[in-house]
Amino acid sequence: MPELPEVEVVRRGLARWVAGRTVADVEVLHPRAVRRHPAGAADFALRLKGHRVGEPARRGKYLWLPLADAHAAILAHLGMSGQILVQPEDTPDEKHLRIRVRFSDGEGSELRFVDQRTFGGLSLHDTDPDGLPDAISHIARDPLDPLFDEAAFHAALRRSRTTIKRALLNQSLISGVGNIYADEALWRARLHYERPTATLTRPVTNTLVGHVRDVMNAALDVGGTSFDSLYVNVNGESGYFERSLDAYGREDEPCRRCGTPMRRRPWMNRSSYYCPRCQRPPRPR
Repeated sequence: MPELPEVEVVRRGLARWVAGRTVADVEVLHPRAVRRHPAGAADFALRLKGHRVGEPARRGKYLWLPLADAHAAILAHLGMSGQILVQPEDTPDEKHLRIRVRFSDGEGSELRFVDQRTFGGLSLHDTDPDGLPDAISHIARDPLDPLFDEAAFHAALRRSRTTIKRALLNQSLISGVGNIYADEALWRARLHYERPTATLTRPVTNTLVGHVRDVMNAALDVGGTSFDSLYVNVNGESGYFERSLDAYGREDEPCRRCGTPMRRRPWMNRSSYYCPRCQRPPRPR
């Protein structure tokens, strides 16, 4: 699943090309793309028709399009391969096009949801007074949110009694961080991924959060991280931050700080990349 920088790049594109436009009609080309909308494809299309799209919003990895004249929003689940594209209406359909949204303003472009593996989809949800879809009410604020509370996050870390990388990937503690940016931030903070959260002091937590912000902002500057054609922005362009990664994907390459060969270890059906010298493992209890 794309992480915060990739989703934010898509949100910015949607803000430019979709916000303020009124839905003329919706075409659902594959039922799995709306499986999270229990009432089905016909209801999904009917309930969107005639509504104006508000300013796209994001929390962590989650993106939604509010309906400006209703207390509801289209929640996008990108999954492993979902793409939200804005294409000219005469552009040939993508091979894995799942949903098409046309607008009534005559600007000549339409919104397309493309998903090769059909793990993602769109769904319609009620929103709370703050505009947050009810399906993601449990998701914590992300570190780029001005209202992110570092003190509360540190307290939650200390209570969680887990290890630091597991905590970073727990979207109910801090949202938007996935495997790639967790490894990058931990490398910058010189913390091993198995460091117990109970051992973190407030200064260490603050430093780590600062590195999470820094690596995400650096990725945003170049359009996110893309290792293949499955992550693109709304114009179909890939991100380039993979060229600047310090830890992730660099097994056996020299650490950019000390020159020690980087290591990769299996971790929760994923991989963790780290420097064995700069990020020493915690001592056994």
